[in-house]
Amino acid sequence: MAAGQARLAVAGTSLPGSLPGTGEARLVIVLLRGALDGLASVPAYGDPDFAALRGGLALPEPGQEGGLLDLGGFFGLHPALSRLHGFYMAGEALILQAAAGPYRTRSHFDAQDMLESGGPERLASGWLNRALAGLDEAASAEASRRAVAVGADMPLLLRGPSQVGMYQAAGGGRPHPDLYARLAELAHDDPVLGPVVAEGLRGRRYAESRLGEERRRNGFSELAAAAGTLLAAPDGPRVAALELGGWDTHAEQNARLRGPLGHLDAGLGALRDSLGEAWRHTAVLVMTEFGRTVRVNGNAGTDHGTGGAAFLLGGAVAGGRVMADWPGLGAGRLLENRDLQPTLDLRRVAKGLLRDHLCLPGTALEAAFPGSADAAPLAGLLRG
Repeated sequence: MAAGQARLAVAGTSLPGSLPGTGEARLVIVLLRGALDGLASVPAYGDPDFAALRGGLALPEPGQEGGLLDLGGFFGLHPALSRLHGFYMAGEALILQAAAGPYRTRSHFDAQDMLESGGPERLASGWLNRALAGLDEAASAEASRRAVAVGADMPLLLRGPSQVGMYQAAGGGRPHPDLYARLAELAHDDPVLGPVVAEGLRGRRYAESRLGEERRRNGFSELAAAAGTLLAAPDGPRVAALELGGWDTHAEQNARLRGPLGHLDAGLGALRDSLGEAWRHTAVLVMTEFGRTVRVNGNAGTDHGTGGAAFLLGGAVAGGRVMADWPGLGAGRLLENRDLQPTLDLRRVAKGLLRDHLCLPGTALEAAFPGSADAAPLAGLLRG
């Protein structure tokens, strides 16, 4: 099901009851398309080099007006993430910093494909689909896992050998307003193309005020609530994948980022509410294709980077802490003198969830992430 820049896909069984091998466990993957700035969502305000490098992007420290939500004295959380902070304080959110996949590309297309495919290079299937195929092998044909994508597109994450269905809701189909905003931004400085694009947008009633108004209307909360309702049903699916765009903040980042962060935060709250009692069996992994540059650019934004932040939350998560082997921001510590150096491989997090939460065997983990012997499943992510 699609709503603006948000989409939902779910996986479940063809028969009522638990999935083979998973018990009551629910797993939700949230993909943030466009590259979330991890130092904006989880600022390392305690690093002595942070404020100087971030310049005008650095928000006030905890305790100040409009300040960060504290995560223990070194890291903070963007103030738009108040619900996530509530999960953290309740011991139900684990904040991951300086995280990235194994690839080192700053291309959205390549990085998103590899984030979803799970390979060191592009693959035609997704790591979650291949992992679920391992359950098919262990279960009878009648009780094997089935997947369905609800929306116009099947995310690569769920493409592959497991049987997958699709459902597209009636209506919609108009491009999201943020697409028009990005076109206008790209063409703005072109003396020929800029005026033509601006006039075309005015002709389609997409003046800047309209763009701002429509950006505020985001369907992520609705989709997250729908996912929670599906997952909570006794005969419903046990795995869901959602995506939310709008994170490519090359210009005016502070102003542009608050809206998507608020949508994400509200959606995570809606997911928890709709899951009800099933929340205590749930793990939600929120991740993006790569981080963004440490330094602010000339347009008060950031460019494509490497290391970034990810979030793991849910009633099944051993939260209330930040997991970070912090590389530092001082001289000689940045990757290529521009990016946060990644110290946590996201494959380790995903493999830890597949093994310890969905109880999948090693063969399923290897199928999900081929050639990843150097990325051992991360232990300690879940409650005992």
